[in-house]
Parts: sequence; C-alpha cells; structure tokens
Amino acid sequence: MPQTPIFSSMLGSSCSGQVQPDMGERCGDPVYQDGNLISGSLEALIERLVPTLDYYPDRTYIFTFLLSSRVFIHPHELLAKVGQICIKQKQQLEMGTEAEKAKLKSFAAKIIQLLKEWTETFPYDFQDDKSMKELKEIAHRITHCNEENGTVKKIISQMTQNLLMTLSARSQYQEIREKFRQPVADKGTILKNKPQSTQKDILSVCCDPLILAQQLTHIELERVSNIYPEDLMQIVSHMDSLDNHKCRGDVTKTYNLEAYDNWFNCLSMLVATEICRVVKKKQRTRMVEFFIDVARECFNIGNFNSMMAIISGMNLSPVARLKKTWSKVKTAKFDVLEHHMDPSSNFCNYRTALQGAAQRSQTANSNREKIVIPVFNLFIKDIYFLHKIHTNRLPNGQINFKKFWDISRQIHDFMTWKQVECPFEKDKKIQSYLLTAPIYSEEALFIASFESEGPENHMEKDSWKTLRYEVFSKC
Repeated sequence: MPQTPIFSSMLGSSCSGQVQPDMGERCGDPVYQDGNLISGSLEALIERLVPTLDYYPDRTYIFTFLLSSRVFIHPHELLAKVGQICIKQKQQLEMGTEAEKAKLKSFAAKIIQLLKEWTETFPYDFQDDKSMKELKEIAHRITHCNEENGTVKKIISQMTQNLLMTLSARSQYQEIREKFRQPVADKGTILKNKPQSTQKDILSVCCDPLILAQQLTHIELERVSNIYPEDLMQIVSHMDSLDNHKCRGDVTKTYNLEAYDNWFNCLSMLVATEICRVVKKKQRTRMVEFFIDVARECFNIGNFNSMMAIISGMNLSPVARLKKTWSKVKTAKFDVLEHHMDPSSNFCNYRTALQGAAQRSQTANSNREKIVIPVFNLFIKDIYFLHKIHTNRLPNGQINFKKFWDISRQIHDFMTWKQVECPFEKDKKIQSYLLTAPIYSEEALFIASFESEGPENHMEKDSWKTLRYEVFSKC
C-alpha cells in the first residue's frame, strides 16, 4: 500500500483514478474518458474511495475526492458513509468462508491506511466532535477485527495522537496570530515633522538587494506554510453547490488566506512608505532603484509574490507621481519587471515565467532552485474562475469530476511548492524591520509625496488642499 509522505509522487501527468474492472461494473455510473474518471454520482464516488480486499484507490483520487467532497457533503457525513461501507464489507467477509475471514486483517490494514492519509492530508476535517466521533467509531470496528494484533491498535493510537497534535498546533497558531500593523494615521505628524535623513530606513538595515530578497522569501515561505488544501478549497465550498444543498465552510479557515493577502498589501505599502518619506530627491532615487533591484532578485529566486508586491508599491499613485525622482531613475530594469507582470493576455508573460520556475523546481537538486512562490492573488483567481466556468454537476446530475481534477492539480502544485525549506540564512534584524516598520495610510502617503514634490496640476492641487485642510482642522 502507498506510504506517506502524502504529497510525494501525487497528481502526475495523468489523473487516472482508475478502478478495478469489477468495481466499475458494480458501481455502474462512473464515467471514464481515455481511462480517466470524469464524472459520477456522489454515492459512486464515495464507494470508489473505500478500499476492498482487491483494491486500493489511487492517491491522486484520494486527494482530489477528499478535497472536492466538501462542496457536496460535510466531512463528518462523509466519514459516516465511509464507515457504513466498511461495516457492510466487514460483515460480508465475516459471513464468508474461513479463507475470507482470514482476509479481514488485510482489509482492516487498507482502511487504516486510508484513514491515515485522510488525517494527515486534511486534519482540519476532524476539528469538530462529530468527525472525531465517526473516526473513533471506524477505528474501533477495525481494531475489533484485529483484537489480538497490538500493532494495529498502536498504529491507530499514533494516528489519533498525531492528528490531535496537528489540530492543537493550528489552534495555537490562530490564537497567537499577529495583530497586523495599522497604517500611520496621524497625518499632522507627517506634515509638521518631515522625516529626517538620519531616520532609520530599509537601507540602513539592509543595503544588499539579494539579501533583502532572500529575507522576503523567508517570510513568504513561512506564511505559505500555514495555508492548507482545505483553506484553498474554501473558495469553492463557500459558494452554493448546485444540488440545492448549502455546504459552506468554516469561515475561520479563511484566516490563513486573508493573512497572506494582508502580507502582500503590507509589503506594497511599506515600499511606498520607504520611498515617499525620504526627503532628498537623490536619496529617493536611490531608494527606488534599490527596490527595483530587490524585485529583480525576487524574480531570479522564483519569489513572484514579493516581486509583484514591490512593483505594486512603486506603481501606487503617491510614488508614481514623483516625476522628478523617476526622471533620475535608470528604468530599464524596471521596464523588464513590468513586462514580466504585464496583465495583458491574462498575465501571459508571468505565467510563462512561472511555468519555467516550476519546471526548474521539478529537476532541481537544491532547495535554492526549487523555490516557486506564485503571485497569490492570481493563483486564487485561477481557482475561482475554474470553479465559476465549470459547473459542479453535469446535466445528468452527476458530479463533474473532471473540474475537480483540474482544481486539485492547481492546489497540489501549490502544496508542493510550499514544502520547500528556505535555503537562505535567516536575518532576524532585517525580518523584524520588514514586519514591524511603520507603514503609511494612503492619505499619509499622498501627504508625504506632495511634501517631497509639490502638486503639478489642478487635480493634484485640489487633493493637496483637501488633505492640508483635514490635517489642520484636526490640530
């Protein structure tokens, strides 16, 4: 039987999901195309999940079905149905010949393996009492098949212990989750006390673009490590499924997605803050060029999310309007970066670069070459549109399983990339600055920008006048 780790060698070039011939005949309604399972009723798909004496489901099928099943059925309900099928098979074996009874141990071992893969890959499915109750019920019946076998009990006990530890760790992470930095709101302070050149900035902490890019990659991989497949599936399961059955996910699960998205916004605003609050044009120019170099190093590493955040920060209006500063910047490298992130043709250039990084990762011999951190918000949109474009069910009422193969392959790639161990040495001082340095609100950025380079047209003059009025009216 397949062994853990869960994600190794999973979801290869073909998503076979093939079954033993007799199972296809017994289930009747699963539909195959070129040997690939593309649709079936929920009941048939559940039956495909449960092992028999002569069959164990393909790991790609286990992952894809368990991932997508939450759109149609709650995990505890699915566990109950799996338990019922197990009991039925167990009873048939017990009523059979002595040879069939002797095979109970083999059957039990396969069920244990399935539960082990389930608890390791989707531990959050067992967060509620109902799911834990169903798990314990199935485990109890399996243990009963092997009462004289202490090894089985030990495996089940270890599986349960590991599951509880994982759930506890996730719970603690949510309890101590960071309070995200609030943008500086005191516009009056910014206006009346312009930052001095001696004030600490990113260049005083790290002046090497490569090192900063490496520290950003550390932060990215740390945050990505707290995102799980079921978190990503919330994009789909939060919506109404097409069987008149609302199976909405736990809203708390989306925290990890929101936290990662918030990091992108914080980094963009930090870049804009670092540029706008510099007093002297020469130093601002140096700051802009520094961040261009950092973004370039992020691209070379495969850290596309930080690269996009930096570019987004430099394209914010308070930064983009600094024409005198930009006139002194050597923009050739920035133009190349913007070309990679060109939104035309559905970000075709970025997707080509991402594909190249993914291929490099597959053949890499070192963690340095395995790093792939996609632009998260584009990754989420891809899953969302896969869901919106394709229906959950076909006109005949069967589940459109081909759709979920496509979604699971996208999510599997992300799960593979997130497991890469960051090869760069961690610099706590630099990371502390990146994570705790104050960032300006949008209004504060405009004030700092206008203080650096005055308004150039009527619209900017009106905006500046409004901002100044708001500042002094609060003084």
